[in-house]
Amino acid sequence: MKEAIAAAKAAFPAWRETPAPNRGKILFNATRLMQEQKENLARLLTREEGKSLKDSLGEVQRAINITEFMAGEARRLNGETLTSELPKNFSYTIRQPLGVVGAITPWNFPVAIPVWKIAPALVCGNTVVFKPATLTPLSAMKIVELFEQAGLPPGVLNLVMGSGRETGDELVQNPLVHGLSFTGSNEVGCALYASGAQRLKKIQCEMGGKNPVVVLADADLQLAMESTLAGAFASTGQRCTATSRVVIEEKVADEFVATLVERAKKYVVGDGLEPGVDMGPSVDENQMNTVLKYIEIGKKEGKLLCGGARLTGPKYDKGWFVSPTVFDHVDSNSSIAQEEIFGPVVSIIPCENLPHAIEIANGIAYGLSSALYTRDVNKAFAAMRDLDAGITYINAPTIGAEVHLPFGGVKATGNGHREGGLGAIDFYSQWKAIYVDYSDRLQKAQIDRPD
Repeated sequence: MKEAIAAAKAAFPAWRETPAPNRGKILFNATRLMQEQKENLARLLTREEGKSLKDSLGEVQRAINITEFMAGEARRLNGETLTSELPKNFSYTIRQPLGVVGAITPWNFPVAIPVWKIAPALVCGNTVVFKPATLTPLSAMKIVELFEQAGLPPGVLNLVMGSGRETGDELVQNPLVHGLSFTGSNEVGCALYASGAQRLKKIQCEMGGKNPVVVLADADLQLAMESTLAGAFASTGQRCTATSRVVIEEKVADEFVATLVERAKKYVVGDGLEPGVDMGPSVDENQMNTVLKYIEIGKKEGKLLCGGARLTGPKYDKGWFVSPTVFDHVDSNSSIAQEEIFGPVVSIIPCENLPHAIEIANGIAYGLSSALYTRDVNKAFAAMRDLDAGITYINAPTIGAEVHLPFGGVKATGNGHREGGLGAIDFYSQWKAIYVDYSDRLQKAQIDRPD
């Protein structure tokens, strides 16, 4: 790790002095290479992480979109010109890179999340030390290879494998590293944030989620059901924006739940590379056991309607498969309604009306994504205002954030910095104010300025 940080430090001056549009050209090259190798990259991702091929193709497309967007931002790293309170004084602001930055990424989106961090960091002129999850090293190696093939100079992007604690501690404690972006658990993120604060480092933490779909009685129930199905079970529920709770008005709950369970039972689980498969396995045995542990807890906290077990047999003997699981009549304060499971488990929570639904939706530690289904525009705008989350969808699932909008959450989900869009540019750059005095005399602001 220290060698990688030193290499990034050595490469920084030349990369910083590379004109931003030229940095953008390299990102455009990377975009083209990802597009050309999309199918192969998606297959590698599925073999390594387990998600269905269609989900992997979507993830690679997201990485392509991110890189393309950030490449374009190379010509828009703009500042401001502002009027001065002094005569013959020109004042303006510019963006400057932080220096060496670290990126610690999880296994659930081993292509998209690293690119989400690397692309804006590079376009802003930073050099990067990239530490991926130990479960998905091949995807990480392929990403770095693509950026190198696109023309990235040596030392600008450095890949380090190793345990999270050892490498993470070095990234946050090493004085040569000036910023760190982390996606992972709340426990680890909070520790990194606290350690970085002691060293006055810029730290970005993107952590857990417990995302609600609120379904009102006037909603299109078929649309809400299809969206819940995708949000809860796509990518095996292993995404921070997964739909894990449905808060639904009691008068339509039975109808909604019946159709959801019917579809969940037909959800095709298996080898992600096989045609027609909707959902792959948990990433490893530990994650499967975590999901199964919560399912056992859920059997005491709600009514199990479908799923609820590990899938066995010849079709499932080479992975850690759990069937799509639906619990009904779940109390909003129960464990399965409060804690992130990171698996294909969704809880149905009845409510009386919109205010009650908002109270339930907000009554958790996290605040990443949220969704509301209604045909009433007044209720929609009230929910947009009142849902305590960084992202709110109206008549759309909790998944599917677009790359040019800011991504992040509130409360225990994150520490305020946003990924995606211009929020990423803000994190990976710092403002510098510049004053150019052309008066040929000493001017003292706030002192000798005439009234």
